[in-house]
Amino acid sequence: MELLEIYPIPVLIIDYILGVIMWTLLGRFVLDLFIAPDNDMVIARVFRQITNPVIRFFKRITPAFLVPILVPVYVAWWFYMIRFYVLPLIFFNQFGTLSFPLENDLVKLIFGG
Repeated sequence: MELLEIYPIPVLIIDYILGVIMWTLLGRFVLDLFIAPDNDMVIARVFRQITNPVIRFFKRITPAFLVPILVPVYVAWWFYMIRFYVLPLIFFNQFGTLSFPLENDLVKLIFGG
């Protein structure tokens, strides 16, 4: 069964946007583990330019005691929670309805099906 048959297009668009942001934040965390913050590699610079506005937006709710390298994971966790709890509640008025359409499509693309 196709995702368009299961979910309305606005749900898919919002989930894809939130999913890409979440995975980009996690990618930045992984890069920061191996690449120094002052390193000027193109990929690290691009990930920082993309994720810095999102991290700044969440700065007010980010605990001050959090180690700086973990901030992208913390913000990604918020996107995960929004995708898992808030989207189904808003669009379907129940929890557990939305099962990550972005990841579902990626698995189908990679492994066929």
